[in-house]
Amino acid sequence: QCGAYHLMRQGNGRGVLMGGVSGVYAAKVVVIGAGVSGMNSAAIALGMQAEVLLLDRNIDRLREADRIYQGHLQTVASNRYEVERAVLDADLVIGAVLVPGAKAPMLVSNALVAQMKPGSVLVDISIDQGGCFEDSRPTTHADPTYMVHNSVFYCVANMPGAVPHTSTYALTNVTLPYAVALADKGWKQALLDDHSLALGLNTYAGQLTYAPVANAHQLPHVSLDEVLG
Repeated sequence: QCGAYHLMRQGNGRGVLMGGVSGVYAAKVVVIGAGVSGMNSAAIALGMQAEVLLLDRNIDRLREADRIYQGHLQTVASNRYEVERAVLDADLVIGAVLVPGAKAPMLVSNALVAQMKPGSVLVDISIDQGGCFEDSRPTTHADPTYMVHNSVFYCVANMPGAVPHTSTYALTNVTLPYAVALADKGWKQALLDDHSLALGLNTYAGQLTYAPVANAHQLPHVSLDEVLG
């Protein structure tokens, strides 16, 4: 939604309508990453009748996207060449790459942005993990964008905060069962009974327990098995 707005002239974009009109090309949207955010971004762009290209290194996720969208978007195995090729042809690029607990990889360089279409838009959903564009820096809902070369960057941290009514209910729906389990069983038994909850443990007794965070900051850590054993 934000990318579509900033593609409009008043958003400093190219003045492109996502779905085009009869006889005029639709916007070309490139989504990098086929996880939850990437798939949702692709769905919204398709709903606005844009031309959508989805890139990911995980072929199984691309197959799942093909199954869900029945050929209405194009899926491509991600590598440096394909990312550059797609970005240069895009009106809107959405970075939705996530490495759980670690910094996002840098996939779009400043040099590549310099070659993009004037007024193109880049939305970095990965900004909370450091961003996947070289020029990404956190912005706010009050001042969400900035220009690099001739492209618009939207890198708002906590993007769901723009729709707090919806996002609060969504977050509560998925976290409440964990809160109930912790209250009923105590933290240790709740983690022993639910591996997905256990993976959310980051610190215990002053020690890091999540390896990706420890590695990113070059700090020691203890294993989850040691804590729960």
